[in-house]
Order: sequence, then structure tokens, then C-alpha cells
Amino acid sequence: MSDQPSPLTSLIVRHTPADGMHDCALPGVTLIRSSTPTMPMPVVYEPSICILAQGRKQVLAGEQMLEYDCAHYLIAAVDVPVIGAVTEASAARPYLCVYYRFNRPELAKLALRGDASAAGQSGARHATRGLAVHAVTPQLVGAFTRLVELLDTPADIAALAPLIEQEIIYRLSTGPAGAEMRHLAVGDRSLNQVARAIGWIKDHFREPITIGLLAEQAGMSPSSLHAHFKSITQLSPIQYRARLRLQEARRLMVAEGMDAAQAAFKVGYDSASQFSREYGRLYGEAPATDAHRLRGRAAIL
Repeated sequence: MSDQPSPLTSLIVRHTPADGMHDCALPGVTLIRSSTPTMPMPVVYEPSICILAQGRKQVLAGEQMLEYDCAHYLIAAVDVPVIGAVTEASAARPYLCVYYRFNRPELAKLALRGDASAAGQSGARHATRGLAVHAVTPQLVGAFTRLVELLDTPADIAALAPLIEQEIIYRLSTGPAGAEMRHLAVGDRSLNQVARAIGWIKDHFREPITIGLLAEQAGMSPSSLHAHFKSITQLSPIQYRARLRLQEARRLMVAEGMDAAQAAFKVGYDSASQFSREYGRLYGEAPATDAHRLRGRAAIL
């Protein structure tokens, strides 16, 4: 293997002067850098793709572990809460990632053209309908390289970025991620219904919830919603809400200095003991202990 950095590696290094998440002039693009492995941290992946130039990452979606590196990308077809950790990174070879949130108008054009296909589904590793890992191709890496390269000539972004985005969507839709791209572009009834349920939970996760109320929002029977929701997200609706609550509580304790009781109440828990049990089950430590350890440390996506 060549010791020379790839063009994408050099670009990300140049435009991420320090570890962390770096928004940039490219719409929907965040560049991420970490010079050390990170502890597991919660995040909700939007419909997006993560493509790495260096390093390795693991994400836990429900009970399923997925891993990706510079030879594999991660694609999310719906909002999926995961626990993620950078597992391979060093000062000499930092973890480098392009996180790209899909452009909805471009996906709509894809649907109208009928380009989205299920081609190449056999190439999936550990695939779920909500989240999947696939092998990268030189063409896809080339498109992302040219997209990030536009940061060197900002005046060209408005004219050229949409053209490269079209190519990225085309490459994905005609490759092993064709099934996920089809769902993103045109959806199917169950995916759209689960997406509605996910959106409702994200807006109301602090409030009491019943499967019956959520099924009504989604337009499904309770049993059908539960089955499809878990198939897509690897979590039950109640587990999904708990992940969002615990993630927000962790943020409130670390970033805003709330104590565990305040954070638990803020995110909708009536019982501090239930909050502590669920928090410890997910993060492996009591809330106060975990927050003290994390305070002052930046989370890496």
C-alpha cells in the first residue's frame, strides 16, 4: 500500500486544522477529523452518507454493530440513532470523514428519472433497511474528492457542486446502495410511515407516548408499526425515544452543566431512578460519573 496520502485525505487535512466537526461552504457537507480513537458517543444519523479517507469507525444500531473504513461507506436511509466510536486513528494518520446529508431536491429528480434501483444489493455488509455499509468504488471516491476540492475555489461552488452531487447520487443509485437510494428517492409505504413516526418522536420525545398514539400518527396498526419500526431502525419505538432522551440528557449535563435530576426532568423522565437505570444500561456508568468524565471533551461524529 502506498504511503502517499490520497487526494481526498490531503483535502480533508487542509480544511480541518484541528480535531472536531467542521462545517464548510459546501451545502450539506461536514468534514470530521480525530487524531485519537474516541469513546462511544450517541448521535442520530440523518439520511446521509459517511465516506472515510482514513481511519475506522464502529456504530451500534440497536443490537447490531456495523464497521466502516476507507474501503467501505455507511449510508443512512432514515434518521437512525446510533452509538458511534472512532476505533482507528492517530496523530500521524487521523480519522478523516466526509459526512454528506442528502439533497432532497436532487433525490426527487432521481425519482422522476427512475434511476434509483436495487442493483448490487448482494454487495451489502451487515445491511439493514435503515442503515447499511457498502464497498466504495473509485468513481464514488473521485466524485467526493472533486466535491471537497471546490473548497479551494469557493466561487465555483454554486455552479459546480450541484453537478457533482448529481453524480454522487447517480453512483450510489446504480451501485450496491441502490436499495437504500430507492427508498430515499421514492420510498415505500412502510418506510414512509415509519419516517413519519420517527419525525413525530423527534418532535415529542419529552412527552408521554403510547404505541397506539404513535401508530395513529404513522397511519399503521400498532403491531405493524412495531414490526416495521424495529426492522428499519433496529429499535422499538419506545427504545428509540429513550435513546433520544438519554442523548439529550447527556448533552445537557456535559454542555450546560445540569445535574442528573435536572437533565432527567428536562427530557421527560418522571422517575430519577428509572433515568439512572436506563442511562447506566446504555452508557455503562451512572449519569453524574459519565458526565464528569466527558465534560470538556468534544464529541466526534
